[in-house]
Amino acid sequence: MFSRILIANRGEVALRIIRAARELGVETVAVYSTADSESAHVRLADQSVCIGAPPAAESYLNISRVISAAEVANVDAIHPGYGFLAENAHFAEVCRSCKIEFIGPSVESMNLLGDKVSCKRLARKYKVPVAPGSTGKIEDIDSARKVAQQIGYPVIVKAAAGGGGRGMRVAHNEVSLRSGLAQAKSEAEAAFGNATIYLEKFIEKARHVEVQVLGDQHGNLVHLFERDCTMQRRHQKLVEEAPCPIMNGDTRRELCKSAVRLCRAAKYYSAGTVEFLMNPRKKEFFLMEVNTRVQVEHPVTELITGIDIVKLQIKIAAGEKLGITQRQIKSKGHAIELRINAEDPDNNFTPNPGRIDLFDPPGGPGIRVDTHCHSGYRVPPNYDSMIAKLIAHAPTREEAIATLRRALMEFRIDPIKTTIPLHADLMRNANFIKSTIDIHFIERLLEQKKRV
Repeated sequence: MFSRILIANRGEVALRIIRAARELGVETVAVYSTADSESAHVRLADQSVCIGAPPAAESYLNISRVISAAEVANVDAIHPGYGFLAENAHFAEVCRSCKIEFIGPSVESMNLLGDKVSCKRLARKYKVPVAPGSTGKIEDIDSARKVAQQIGYPVIVKAAAGGGGRGMRVAHNEVSLRSGLAQAKSEAEAAFGNATIYLEKFIEKARHVEVQVLGDQHGNLVHLFERDCTMQRRHQKLVEEAPCPIMNGDTRRELCKSAVRLCRAAKYYSAGTVEFLMNPRKKEFFLMEVNTRVQVEHPVTELITGIDIVKLQIKIAAGEKLGITQRQIKSKGHAIELRINAEDPDNNFTPNPGRIDLFDPPGGPGIRVDTHCHSGYRVPPNYDSMIAKLIAHAPTREEAIATLRRALMEFRIDPIKTTIPLHADLMRNANFIKSTIDIHFIERLLEQKKRV
């Protein structure tokens, strides 16, 4: 086991890693920008190193500064968390070339699965379902038009690198395909430094379902069942739950087997998530992408399985075996996570940074709150707006929703605007309660609210 690790991240995920490491008897080193000098992860780590100014490019995304901090602190390994450098294969390569272990998968696996074109090529080879579309990158409008005519409209143009909804455009005809192609390439180049795009059939009324996998460096690989992440806005997840409430046993087994088959083909180890789009009417699912890191929504899987994913990540990176077999992993109850963002839902989700005078999180049976915030904390304007995750675990989905309703009534964050009122409405929405939703459900709901 490592003696000391550096956490190349901030906020609640940095705290999550500190807590896991401490329970393993591992010292932690926090890095921080000047905007985060008073943050809880800086205070709770064993050591801390300032790595630059508030802009992420000058601190959390600056590889040389992160590596310098790691060398000064004499760490054995670096945990990247999620976001920032977590899926940067070059960063992983630099870490290992400096004799510092990267707590994540191999560079080869990251490159193979991180690029959506090569990932889907591998998926086809190992009979993992992929939506009809281009078999390689799209070079120009002529090749895009040809693929679209073969598979039929609507189609979706996607960036081969990155995610989060950037570099994506839906086209219902040739005119929108032409403009969408140019916009997607431009956005992908700006966001990821890679303008490569591909095209596939757009699945209407789809659900977003993903499978958590864990593998070690000895060839052992398991799944921890699936999560439903259909409740999202502009491809950004707002509500996640496990298990998927509409999935039957046969579909679940095939979905999870497909995820394991793909990751085994890529010789994957560490924590990872295989994301699928599901057509609920036909019970079909199609590979979307693989995230080669721990996910924001990992707590719902931890709660239904009783497995600490972050601890296992650290153990795997240290060369330990998983220590669990697929047969030993059971799913118990239902868990739902709500992302609490410092945004104003009534003003087009405008970020609402600033000082929190009162931060009073809920508690009681079945509630977990992952957060780095407290009364007096100032939310900086420089980073992602998520400030907390509210998670409920109960024997049934109905009880989990009821627990969240109660917890949302207790949760007070003043005076900044947050998504708490939106979640309170969603937990009473009849369609959510019946789970008759798709990935555009929240956007339609917000449009209806505007017209009232």
